[in-house]
Amino acid sequence: MTIHFKTGLMALALLGSTALGAMTAQAADKEISWIYCGDKIDPIHEKYIKEWEGKNPGWKVTPEVVGWEQCQDKATTLAAAGTPVGMAYVGSRTLKEFAQNDLIVPVPMTDEEKKSYYPNIVDTVTFDNNQWGVPVAFSTKALYWNKDIFKQAGLDPETPPKTWAEEIADAKQIKEKTGIAGYGLPAKTFDNTMHQFMHWVYTNNGKVIDGDKIVIDSPEVLAALQAYKDITPYSVEGATAYEQNEIRAIFLDGKVGMIQAGSGAAARLKDTKINWGVAPLPLGPSAKGEGTLLITDSLAVFKGTGVEDKAIEFAKFITSPGPQGEYELQGGAGLTPLRPSPKVDEFVKADPSWKPFIDGIAFGGPEPLFTDYKGFQNSMIEMVQSVVTGKAQPADALKKAAGEIEAFK
Repeated sequence: MTIHFKTGLMALALLGSTALGAMTAQAADKEISWIYCGDKIDPIHEKYIKEWEGKNPGWKVTPEVVGWEQCQDKATTLAAAGTPVGMAYVGSRTLKEFAQNDLIVPVPMTDEEKKSYYPNIVDTVTFDNNQWGVPVAFSTKALYWNKDIFKQAGLDPETPPKTWAEEIADAKQIKEKTGIAGYGLPAKTFDNTMHQFMHWVYTNNGKVIDGDKIVIDSPEVLAALQAYKDITPYSVEGATAYEQNEIRAIFLDGKVGMIQAGSGAAARLKDTKINWGVAPLPLGPSAKGEGTLLITDSLAVFKGTGVEDKAIEFAKFITSPGPQGEYELQGGAGLTPLRPSPKVDEFVKADPSWKPFIDGIAFGGPEPLFTDYKGFQNSMIEMVQSVVTGKAQPADALKKAAGEIEAFK
């Protein structure tokens, strides 16, 4: 039996119609409350909050710092109880669910605003032809390889794989020649198991959902799942025990040949003795170009505060090219830039390890938006796990998942 863990937005929304609904307390007329995820407010955000307040006399932005594990749940609970905050930092994957429970308001973008972003990024916050949040953080993935392990296995240490076939062959040769795992495939019951698989989907021109139509049961996605099956024997043993950061730790320890990871891995690798390289993700047979999963977090503006219009104005200001560019490109931030700019060009020239993370954007795709995102996510995780453990063949696992996620759209 498949157990799906719901996010609870619908249940919480229903609370708003009970006694809690009578407790509605709107934010002060001149205050925008902001649930800010993290350990502390970034100094760059503090600077631009003050700048915005200076340009808007009488208005105050009041961030509340909440830990990553609790921040989204807190924003959800307050909104469903009828006491919403003005704005909150949320995973863009949840925007559809928030919107369909009538907890947030649209944040429409002009054509000029949309064109300022790299391709496909606005799609991460769009459904029903409207935008429901403003992207504030962005990540992509690339392939890291250990050059010394490649050399030890008789592979060219300066030539990473460019296709899935090459990647699987390289992983096989590493495993057979050295006894070291050729690839790190994470398949733990964790959200990034689904994310990691979606990178393979988008490097083969695949999709999960097109509008309201589930299209995951396709040759492109089946090929991705088959590739997972094919690379598993040469990967880190016991894939279901690892999530992506644990796989990254194994790579940092010099015990796996290749992984796909974000830019944060590069920052950590620079403090090690590992001889490493980073390249675009290898491509599947149906790929049209370099791809990756485009993951964004967004600023969502909640309904019922009385300051929605001003909150939208502030959200667009704090994520506009100037403030956002400064926030993204600060040392160690580890965020892929949301927009092209001369500053980004200079940044990449100074640190070429960033180039693969940007190159994959053009043919990348967004996290699919579902009304029950957790249900979708858990079906995807179960699909991946069933294939890498040998409990199901790729075609059967894919067909099962396609049927399940129909209910979550």
